[in-house]
Amino acid sequence: MRFSVIQQYLLPKRALTRFAGRVASSKSDRFAPHLIRWFARKYGVDMQEAQQPDLKSYRSFNDFFTRALREGARPLADADFVCPVDGAISQFGTIEHDQIFQAKGHRYSTTALVGGDARLAAQFDHGSFATLYLSPRDYHRIHMPCDARLLRMTYVPGALFSVNPATARGVPGLFARNERTVCVFEAATGPFVLVLVGATIVGSMQTTWHGVVNASRTGKIREWHYEDQQILFRQGDEMGRFLLGSTVVMLFPRGMVAFNTSWIAAGAVRMGEAMGHRSEG
Repeated sequence: MRFSVIQQYLLPKRALTRFAGRVASSKSDRFAPHLIRWFARKYGVDMQEAQQPDLKSYRSFNDFFTRALREGARPLADADFVCPVDGAISQFGTIEHDQIFQAKGHRYSTTALVGGDARLAAQFDHGSFATLYLSPRDYHRIHMPCDARLLRMTYVPGALFSVNPATARGVPGLFARNERTVCVFEAATGPFVLVLVGATIVGSMQTTWHGVVNASRTGKIREWHYEDQQILFRQGDEMGRFLLGSTVVMLFPRGMVAFNTSWIAAGAVRMGEAMGHRSEG
């Protein structure tokens, strides 16, 4: 594990990411179909869940990777909050004042995660968090955990470390160091934040209301405000997607959510399953 983490510091991560982005978007008839077939076999992708199960129907790897699911593949649980993605639980629980648990020996602040906005971060002091890792084989669209209105979005430039479990255990402040998109919502029970964290070879992050957020990678924080608009989502609506896999981090204020008692760190989750209910206290 130590060697794999050291590699993360030495690899030309941006060059690899640019190259992966070009490969993934290529619509070459000689290349894309072979890559898609190889990937599906290697990672055991269940194409029977896909709206279009025929691998030959995808013109590019990106089209395949962000494939839609067939109707009814992810029914929504009867819960106040549903899981927004397919993946695995990296960590979840209580925010200790402003500190989020990443892995043994590693914590990072809510302020760092949201790009330095201390006023926004303060709303989540002693609140709750959930960090969900999407592996290469997972479905890579991101959905809303509850009904909510979009308030603003911030693109925060950063590193492009891998976000796999080994790297999370070895790189301090990983999710607050990597490139990320911070989405702020208002639900009936209060505000919450949903953060899309980029990683090595993640070609781009995109949202349903904006499109690709990190197309230019200028190295500057960018912010979009939507408070004067009515951009509304229902529970289960798609809100974004990763072009190659990564991680989602959610922040909730104190007392807003009580997590599903069956959730455990490293446990598998599926979009639409019960994530939690409104906290009683």
